[in-house]
Amino acid sequence: MVSWKSRKLGDLLMVANALALAWVVNLASQYYFFRLDLTEEKRYSIKAPTQDLLESLDDDVFIEVFLAGDLNAGFKRLQKAIEETLTEFRITSNNKVHFAFTDPATAMGEKAQREFMNELVSKGVNPTNVIDTKSGQRVEKLVFPGVVVSYGGFEKGVTLLKGNRALTSDQILNQSIEGLEYELANAISQLTTLDRKRVGLVLGHGELDSLEIASFNNALLDQYDVFKVDITRKQDIGDYDLIVVSKPTKAFSEVDKLKLDQYVMGGGKLLLLLDRMDAIMDSASREDYLAFPYQLNLDDLLFKYGVRINPDLVQDLLSARYPIVTGQVGGKPQMTQLEWPFFPLINQYTDHPVGRNLDAAILRFVSSIDTVKAVGVKKTPLMFTSPASRKLGAPVQVSVNDLRQQLDPVRFQSGPIPVAYLLEGHFTSLYKDRFLPEGLDSIQFVDQSVDTKIIVVADGDIVRNDINPRTRQPQQLGFDAVSSYTFANQDLLLNMVSFLVEENGLITTRNKEVKIRPLNKTKIAEERAYWQVVNLVVPVVLLVLYGLVRAYLRKRKYTLH
Repeated sequence: MVSWKSRKLGDLLMVANALALAWVVNLASQYYFFRLDLTEEKRYSIKAPTQDLLESLDDDVFIEVFLAGDLNAGFKRLQKAIEETLTEFRITSNNKVHFAFTDPATAMGEKAQREFMNELVSKGVNPTNVIDTKSGQRVEKLVFPGVVVSYGGFEKGVTLLKGNRALTSDQILNQSIEGLEYELANAISQLTTLDRKRVGLVLGHGELDSLEIASFNNALLDQYDVFKVDITRKQDIGDYDLIVVSKPTKAFSEVDKLKLDQYVMGGGKLLLLLDRMDAIMDSASREDYLAFPYQLNLDDLLFKYGVRINPDLVQDLLSARYPIVTGQVGGKPQMTQLEWPFFPLINQYTDHPVGRNLDAAILRFVSSIDTVKAVGVKKTPLMFTSPASRKLGAPVQVSVNDLRQQLDPVRFQSGPIPVAYLLEGHFTSLYKDRFLPEGLDSIQFVDQSVDTKIIVVADGDIVRNDINPRTRQPQQLGFDAVSSYTFANQDLLLNMVSFLVEENGLITTRNKEVKIRPLNKTKIAEERAYWQVVNLVVPVVLLVLYGLVRAYLRKRKYTLH
């Protein structure tokens, strides 16, 4: 006969209930999958646009990570973050994302390693030279903090080490970790998206030619369908998702301006990269060279939309270098690289997806921007010069001979100066309550836009790539031949394009934040002995006390009275 008060039976029933509960939970988890992210900044959570992308995959995605092998602590942290992000991608995509880690240094033989590494560079995975000290010896090693994403027979390389190079190495790594989701998801999106946005590059007003804009054009072609649009002809621009105006030098007619206005009224997006002043380096060697304003006939249109590009040039002590002759050595000219204040380095961005965690961008002959009242339009500054900057009103003397003079920092205290603005909202037509210009046979005039966006940058050269003087081939956008450094112009402009054309798209994932919580080194040094005692002695003391108390209670319980 079973005794329901039996202790043994109670234990068996408890085990059976636990097994049954585990079985029920496991069965339910097959139908109701969930994960909890308990971190304050939700660092392990995937943003909604990325989730939509991963859940809509039609085929498997293969990602090969080349950050592997013998790494220092910083890159091991980045490696772990990559693995964690890809694990989330795999789970969210229902196991359609596959990944593996490969160490390029494992290739057999030095020649094989070199060929393998060159192949990675050709795919867009750029190496980083890491210098460590091991056993008192200086050790240099090339690491490849990037991946190659493959889908449907196509592949794309992505370098994942990105950030503001003016920061410390730990901060750059942290910014790279914050950008992992966007960089990986954006690569997958480029390979899997069939419905590509249409981008039109405006022609007809002395804009940059094909060679000068080749680098930006090629970067756009990775993600969008790009077309040249001559709005001086009878060409409809309403079917483009974005219109880019890149450094025009001739005036827009009223008809052309009306076309742009009505394009915006229909919900079109504009990226305006405009020079306000006619300043070029080819004439800067002359003592009497003065830069005067361009007459583009766009001032009233911009004013109506909420901004004004001022007829001035900004000088900044934080600037790129330019070589000039400063003397003679052995009958040969001596060249010296000096900071050229008309080429400011923009290293201050608003906390916005367009500029978040970006390296510095280089501008050339940039003007300042002011905002004016425009009902229904939100204005967000995107880029600023450094605090050590100033504005020079037109006409502006531009002469490289000024570099020989000592610049007075007291005169450079007008910054930070905004040089780019994002305009969002409902725009009012410039031609509302005005006679329309002649030249359009028929037009359905709209005086108020739907919700749309415009970005205005007061520098047309931000999109111009240099031409290699020997090969006559276009160089990478942002590459500065003087310093041999590639600035972030291309990434900045691509972020602008992405933000304008993709409603609630992947660009919003650039706002992801991973907080660094460093230990207080001063407090550690001061309280080192205390915490060593707490961690080493206290557990032993507690264990001894527990043993003594338990022995005392046992003795008291079983001692015969």
